[in-house]
Amino acid sequence: METLRLVFGHPGFRGAQEEIVGHVAAGGDALVLMPTGGGKSLCYQVPALLRPGTGVVVSPLIALMHDQVSALSQLGVRAAFLNSTLDARQARAVEQALESGALDLLYVAPERLVTPRCLELLGRARISLFAIDEAHCVSQWGHDFRPEYLQLSVLHERFPAVPRIALTATADPQTREEIAARLQLDDARVFVSSFDRPNIRYAIADKADARAQLLRFIRDEHPGEAGIVYCLTRRKVDETAAWLSAQGITALGYHAGMDAATRAGVQERFQREEAVVVVATIAFGMGIDKPDVRFVAHLDLPRSIEGYYQETGRAGRDGAPADAWMAYGLADVVQQRRLITESEADEAFKRVASAKLDALLGLCETASCRRVRLLAYFGEASQPCGNCDNCLAPPETWDATDAARKALSAIYRTGQRFGAVHLIDVLRGHDGERIRRWGHQSLSVFGVGADLDEAAWRIVFRQLVALGLAAVDHAAHGALTLTQASRAVLRGEQAVQMRRHVARPRAARAQRLPAGSAPLDAQAQGLFERLRAWRLAEARAQGVPPYVIFHDSTLAELARCRPGAPAELAAVAGMGARKLERYGSAVLRLIAGEPVEAPPGAARPG
Repeated sequence: METLRLVFGHPGFRGAQEEIVGHVAAGGDALVLMPTGGGKSLCYQVPALLRPGTGVVVSPLIALMHDQVSALSQLGVRAAFLNSTLDARQARAVEQALESGALDLLYVAPERLVTPRCLELLGRARISLFAIDEAHCVSQWGHDFRPEYLQLSVLHERFPAVPRIALTATADPQTREEIAARLQLDDARVFVSSFDRPNIRYAIADKADARAQLLRFIRDEHPGEAGIVYCLTRRKVDETAAWLSAQGITALGYHAGMDAATRAGVQERFQREEAVVVVATIAFGMGIDKPDVRFVAHLDLPRSIEGYYQETGRAGRDGAPADAWMAYGLADVVQQRRLITESEADEAFKRVASAKLDALLGLCETASCRRVRLLAYFGEASQPCGNCDNCLAPPETWDATDAARKALSAIYRTGQRFGAVHLIDVLRGHDGERIRRWGHQSLSVFGVGADLDEAAWRIVFRQLVALGLAAVDHAAHGALTLTQASRAVLRGEQAVQMRRHVARPRAARAQRLPAGSAPLDAQAQGLFERLRAWRLAEARAQGVPPYVIFHDSTLAELARCRPGAPAELAAVAGMGARKLERYGSAVLRLIAGEPVEAPPGAARPG
């Protein structure tokens, strides 16, 4: 507890952290499942400081290593990384520091760690523990499989006496078992924290004009705030970022088709500026420790609930209110089914991928609490949250049996060879050239669906696919076909209930403060903004992200409590001994209303 307070500035552990730290510090192995923003890093950082030697952290992303090392250095922790950004001289300096015992923590990429040279280096050093971050990457059934993680079992074989802790934010029971087996952690103690992130509000909207919907969402609820927008393709990333920029949003694209320097520049701006929106493929975000991401949006359907939860978990890591918003339509389902069908994976993998997609479709189409559905996927029971779109504005359901029978009949009568657009034209009686070319104007189903508009029929067909009553045949260019389950509906033996999709009002935008924090009055809000401006100047002078100096939660507490002496300042969460020594006098002067000189090299925040 003393290390937690003096080094990290936290008054106490959260949840299972203390139990995990005690177990690993005593030499035990652990498998830790804890949501993004739940404090996983402390579960290995504190034991590494308590045990003799250097803690070695296996991290899959360079961005995470740099972020963590910058933050630890601010705390006075001796931390370094070994990755491809170092030249030979710099790498050798880090290796010498490791061998001489001058490091508390060393971050290493998995592909480097398993090389003979690195293993020999570790063999010459005193290692306190191994932490395997993002451990779900070892699972071939997971959403982010990385083959090099399979080789990490070598740690148990080469260093059997060194405790190991594997950590992940998203893993269903099958993935947990695979992590334990592949990393030889069968005897490890398993800690499963709640997966709930109550500060995140989940909402899934019917996709109409997705870009326009996204723009309204950003302008109405998150103006001037940082966020991430996920798209499935590089082209869509480029087009969406350019379009948002043209609308006055500070938006940057990020995907694997860009050169390394461009990607690094985007990532740096996102971390160091206050109101940047990054439009990206799933390649962006994992391991980035930016706490004040206020929203994550999806313009395309992810592949699984694990992927969705991992990506949405990048919002609101500071505990303040954040949004997870997604626009979803039938084309998304067709696209994801096609990707599974056309992949080169074996049939077993395709079956698992299809099951994971079905679970995600269930989340999209549920009329009940989305959080309950999400947590149930990870094996956690819960009660309705009162903070998702379905809880805030419960959707209606309707007896869609007649509409379902008409739609299924249209699929059958047209030979199971056409997609939803053509089928809707048939049902609504649009007597166009393509309809006449196939003679579909003479079918018994022609015009029988004129009572529903085109948007309503799109939703019906989408829900038929989600319910398993219709399927997508990618060999026939996305044609809809009947399933075995559709027979009972067509025969009148089974009723069909569907969600009634209507525009629903969004809840009022919340003040961005950590959960449980009282709102700031006008005077405190003014001090909070001055502290943020000072922090930004400090960050620019040091070349680090602002949150590495202090989190917003610490600044909010300073603004609310207005400590007037070093002893009072030391009691503020996030103000460890090193930060008190480094920044204490400047903070006290700001609170007292005295001028504070900008640090050398700092640009005045505009």
